[in-house]
Amino acid sequence: MFIASNFTGPSSPARSFVQRPGSTMARQSLQQLLVFAALVFSPLTAMAQLPDFTELVEKQGATVVNISTTQTVRSPMGGTPQIPQLQEDDPFYEFFRRFVPNPGPREFQNNSLGSGFIISTDGYILTNAHVVEAADEINVKLNDKREFKAKVIGADKRTDIALIKIDATNLPAVKMGDPNRLKVGEWVIAIGSPFGFENSVTAGIVSAKGRSLPQENFVPFIQTDAAVNPGNSGGPLFNMRGEVVGVNSQIYSRTGGFMGLSFSIPIDVANDIATQLKTGGKVTRGRIGVVIQPITRELAESFGLPKPAGALVSSVEKGSPAEKAGVEAGDVIVKFGGREVVSSEDLPRLVGGSKPGTKAVVQLMRNKAAREVTVVVGEMPDEARTAQQRPQQRRAPATKPPAESVSRLGMTLSEPTVEQRKELKISGGILVEEAQGPAAKAGIRRGDLILAVNNQDVKSLEQFGQLMGQFEKGKIVAMLVRRGGNALYIPFRIE
Repeated sequence: MFIASNFTGPSSPARSFVQRPGSTMARQSLQQLLVFAALVFSPLTAMAQLPDFTELVEKQGATVVNISTTQTVRSPMGGTPQIPQLQEDDPFYEFFRRFVPNPGPREFQNNSLGSGFIISTDGYILTNAHVVEAADEINVKLNDKREFKAKVIGADKRTDIALIKIDATNLPAVKMGDPNRLKVGEWVIAIGSPFGFENSVTAGIVSAKGRSLPQENFVPFIQTDAAVNPGNSGGPLFNMRGEVVGVNSQIYSRTGGFMGLSFSIPIDVANDIATQLKTGGKVTRGRIGVVIQPITRELAESFGLPKPAGALVSSVEKGSPAEKAGVEAGDVIVKFGGREVVSSEDLPRLVGGSKPGTKAVVQLMRNKAAREVTVVVGEMPDEARTAQQRPQQRRAPATKPPAESVSRLGMTLSEPTVEQRKELKISGGILVEEAQGPAAKAGIRRGDLILAVNNQDVKSLEQFGQLMGQFEKGKIVAMLVRRGGNALYIPFRIE
């Protein structure tokens, strides 16, 4: 409004320029006109620079398919009233038996929709494992409206990748890209069938890379703000060169619909899984047998580390490759196989991507000193075996031995009895009977078993008191705590 007002009225720069060409006033007016033109036309220039997705969609749209599945679900009970549990001599038993229908179990069809994309001209298609999970029948519809029955070559739940196959030839296949070349802020598009609307195209930018999600240890997700909704699962994420860089897999939502956060599996991860499924029908992953946790700034200070980086080993499985190599609880793994472990989420991906039987050099920090060990990578069991082998959580017996209060720490502690030590299979440690004040603030809970402080084993209440008395006020120490079947380090600041 202010700029427009400068160009109205009898004394406007435009009128002065016409009346006195070549004068100083005219030159000033010309400059103002140029500024005004730049302000008016700059939005049009910006619009002209926005990406054009039309050619990309025309070339790559035919590689995207619609996937519909049918699953037969057996209902345990019918939808009508059932005969109550009555004794045969009950007067109402005969009435219910004769007049109330009892259909029993029945079957019904459950249908679902998803997306996928063709990775080879002979009919191999990538999609999400959850799209085809437990499906009795899989139908694939191409962009040219042809439909095929598909069979599952293999699926991997840990990465949510599945490889399926249709009997067709000369199909259009996608071009594979390199997700490592992706930059945050780069334009990407997603093509799929959200809510069953086939070949829908949405655009956005890469908003983050290497994103870790809860319960997802093996995928460094690509985060975008391209609209992805139910039905987009398994569809491709393209860069502006028309290359697939990811497989759309998850969204963050409080409503069930798109809220601006979409997560895609990097295509290099998906391709590795697809290759293993195609050649062997299953996926093998490496393991070394450690339980790890993130390094916080407080833990880094307590361990004397220069920065909060790496993966802190909270426990080592007995007889595991890590134990055989000499890895101990309290070690901080900073490199695995020559690759840097920036955060704790990096280690499962690096280990999982290693072939069982290979030797890997592990660089770690122990007592502020760098060390190297060589570990022979083992094989991770499948999910069914993992569930069976998962250790059961143990709780300390309810009987409470005499407790001792450590007021300045906010804990009431006790020494385990002989029976408790035998049941918990420990030789030392002290039990937390109550946690208040500083202890509760640090995250220590009632029932925790304190095993060590700054990697010094705790053997008794007296020794624990002497150990804690060595630290000055404000010092942060790392307490190794056993909670249920797990062990973890908790940073504790001395008040």
